[in-house]
Amino acid sequence: MEHIKISVNIADRPYRLKINKKEEEVVRMATKSIDERIKEYSENFAYQDKQDLLAMVALHFATNSQKLEIKEVYKDNELEKKLNEIDTILSENL
Repeated sequence: MEHIKISVNIADRPYRLKINKKEEEVVRMATKSIDERIKEYSENFAYQDKQDLLAMVALHFATNSQKLEIKEVYKDNELEKKLNEIDTILSENL
């Protein structure tokens, strides 16, 4: 794996990161998404402190992550049920 050093700005602060070269685009998209969400929260709510904005953005992304995780587990369970049904049908008919 090839690692590279990049700089990103989050909430007007620069951060130097060492990442896998293949992840650069995803990291940059995530940084952009964070900054867009910070801007949205600062325009729509009475948060002045960057710490409050970052906390709300972290909560937003953590909530979305949990929703996706729950959805993925549900899909995995449903897939397993269907595969077991198919296996039962095949076993009965072979």
